[in-house]
Amino acid sequence: MSEFDRPKRLASMLCYVDHNAAFLWLEEAFGVEPYWVLLDENGRIAHSGMTFGTGFSMVGSEWPADHKSPRNLGGKNAQTVHVQLGNQEDIDTHCTRACKAGAEILQVPDTQFYSDRPYRARDPEGHMRTIGVNVTHLCSADWDKASGRTLRTQTRL
Repeated sequence: MSEFDRPKRLASMLCYVDHNAAFLWLEEAFGVEPYWVLLDENGRIAHSGMTFGTGFSMVGSEWPADHKSPRNLGGKNAQTVHVQLGNQEDIDTHCTRACKAGAEILQVPDTQFYSDRPYRARDPEGHMRTIGVNVTHLCSADWDKASGRTLRTQTRL
């Protein structure tokens, strides 16, 4: 396996007007780690990959007419990236870090019925994220009771 081989996994691709700034900001605000960068002829980032735990996301420039930053779409988002912290991580400290780096906090950390404590944030170009940590373990019966819905895992409908 070479250093450029990538494992089978689902990944998102986020387009930025200033993807060089986004690459640095994501590391500072959310602790996302650089994995690889592809530099253009001017030494600027043309495309990149970043990791968080076993998750992976690509960060790049706007390309063809169909791939745009929310900055150029009136703030509209077609997806929200979710970041799940480890169970021992402090979500309030993570939220404060993101805020200090310039994230717009849309919802402060708040424990939900499904036992996660998430917050919502918008980055400088308008991409939205939810960041959560699991605070208690619920079995499916507990989830069903708390939500009024039916939870089933690893199954087909």
